[in-house]
Amino acid sequence: MKIILTHEVTGLGTPGDIVEVKDGYGRNYLLPQGFAIAWTKGAEKQVVLIKRARDAREIRDLGHANEVKAQLEGLNVRLGARAGDGGRLFGSVTPVEVVAAVKAAGGPNLDRRRVELPGHIKSLGAYQVHVKLHPEVTAKFSVNVVAAK
Repeated sequence: MKIILTHEVTGLGTPGDIVEVKDGYGRNYLLPQGFAIAWTKGAEKQVVLIKRARDAREIRDLGHANEVKAQLEGLNVRLGARAGDGGRLFGSVTPVEVVAAVKAAGGPNLDRRRVELPGHIKSLGAYQVHVKLHPEVTAKFSVNVVAAK
């Protein structure tokens, strides 16, 4: 079965790639989850739009990835979250909140799908967050979760 990926799928490809997969994998997982669309000549024209959106948020090359890494590692990221007595959060910190905190601290725009949290963040404190910027470059920076006022 030929499909067009709309999201990054590990081991398969990136958005806009046209790939050949087994019928069951495509029909039962990729299409219902919204990770792909069925390939047609008309849908192939959408590949241009998907790739243009990917290029806008993607790291250009290894040099650019190292620049972004240096910028991230120099940031002091504070994330305010609602917490109860004892420092326990109401809910947990998500990658979307981390991306917003990085942007608020003056950092670059990041793709939330590339942010790797150290497990579930459910209490106040400092945490090491990893961002996979490039296949060869991973940035590590500290996020300080504080109680929101």
